[in-house]
Amino acid sequence: MSLMQQWQDLTENQTEATIKSFWKEYCEAEMKIYSDILSRTESKDGELKGSLSGNFGELKDKFGVDPVIFMGFIDGVQSSLAEQKDIDLDSIDESSDIDLDIDMKKLYFNMLKADAQHLYSLEGWDDILTEDERKQITKDFRRSGTVVKGKKIGRNDPCPCGSGKKYKHCCGRNA
Repeated sequence: MSLMQQWQDLTENQTEATIKSFWKEYCEAEMKIYSDILSRTESKDGELKGSLSGNFGELKDKFGVDPVIFMGFIDGVQSSLAEQKDIDLDSIDESSDIDLDIDMKKLYFNMLKADAQHLYSLEGWDDILTEDERKQITKDFRRSGTVVKGKKIGRNDPCPCGSGKKYKHCCGRNA
């Protein structure tokens, strides 16, 4: 069974008795890994990029995390990569080489989206994004969740289909 399949099984088979310890272990691993990435972030071509590269087995040992948990981290960070490249997660094993370029602004946005306060409040962000940049990303995140409803059509309003009939006698009849 691949590490990715093991990760999926682990997340899907949590019980009320195990979920708390699972998330504690996963969040602690994430914090270690992201703290390391935040400490090595640099500006490349005007973009803030963090990287994680090396042998899977060596990296999971470096961070002291379970291989399945490390696989979960890789699965989660995919949406924050600088270039959307297809990573065949099912083919990754402990001997695989990993090379990830992470867009740090996208990562911060995705941490807000995941409601991962333990991650977007890490001290390392202070050296990467200014307070104004973080406020702007937070504002963009909040705006992305805003739903704007269109004007409600009243029963006696003209039908928007252009028939000239009242809405209640046209398209609104079956609504």
